[in-house]
Amino acid sequence: MKILFLLSGTIWRHTLPEGFIEAGHQVKISGTITNENVLSLILEFKPDLIMSMGMGPDQTRQKQLIMRKYSKAFKIPHIYWSIEDPWFTRNLSLPLIQTMQPDFVFSICHETVDYFNKIGIRAAYMNFGYAPKIHHAVKVQEEYKSSIALVANAYPYVLKRYPAHYRNQSIKTLIVPLLKENIRVDFWGKEWDKVGDILGCNIPGEWIHGYLSYVDANKVYSSAKIVIGLQDYETQVTQRTFEVLASQGLLLTNDTSGVKILFNKNRDLILSSSPKDTLNLVKYYLNKPAECEKIAKNGLAAVKGNSYKDRTLYMLDILKKENII
Repeated sequence: MKILFLLSGTIWRHTLPEGFIEAGHQVKISGTITNENVLSLILEFKPDLIMSMGMGPDQTRQKQLIMRKYSKAFKIPHIYWSIEDPWFTRNLSLPLIQTMQPDFVFSICHETVDYFNKIGIRAAYMNFGYAPKIHHAVKVQEEYKSSIALVANAYPYVLKRYPAHYRNQSIKTLIVPLLKENIRVDFWGKEWDKVGDILGCNIPGEWIHGYLSYVDANKVYSSAKIVIGLQDYETQVTQRTFEVLASQGLLLTNDTSGVKILFNKNRDLILSSSPKDTLNLVKYYLNKPAECEKIAKNGLAAVKGNSYKDRTLYMLDILKKENII
């Protein structure tokens, strides 16, 4: 099959598009989404399927209308992967879907799938995954070597605007207790210098490394003794959960039902249920390299079957059953 991905960003092209390529399909990434560009790509590439995903610069209302216009005009099935559910379903995902009118929707949230189906939007569940091409173990690199590392953007605006969002709880459980004990955490990502008021303390400047290319994140995961993974929901897992494990990093994350459905506590990863728990776990495992290595290897084995190739095969199976393709 020929798949046209309507996206211009650099991060998402390394996810599901890679899965389609690994599954033997031809993939074209649109780049800038304009009337002229999309029309030209459809005429030249002649895709069997159009895909779009997420929320961002590629999903302005004007671009949503362009996607709808050409997928309908050429009768090419348009599939949307909704990855901001459930917190932003009502104010972001749903309005986008209603404007864009894709033929089928996949969501990372089971409850959102039920809601979409209830209101007449054809949908199915599909989780995040990992891309073996970039999420794999590498040798420890001095530039990224650390005892405890975190790769994530801080999102101070979201944390302040939505204080009930689980990400706030995740930060309070996994990060704040370490900072208060002056236990070094090396932060890769944007805006960690702007969350002192949220954390209740400032992060030392030398601990903050700023933006990290998506394709370099596995170097951090493989070079840290412990990798902290924030969670956004109690019943779901973030994409980095899969990516850290696939890079054979020792993952310390929240003790949630979403994580425990997929992985085994203290066998595949380390789970913390409180700030005190985080401190105890970090102090214990930093002095147990053999145990750390064993858990990291178990985590790598446990994440198998969650690659984007696996997601692609699952997605296509659903679309066939739904008579979309």
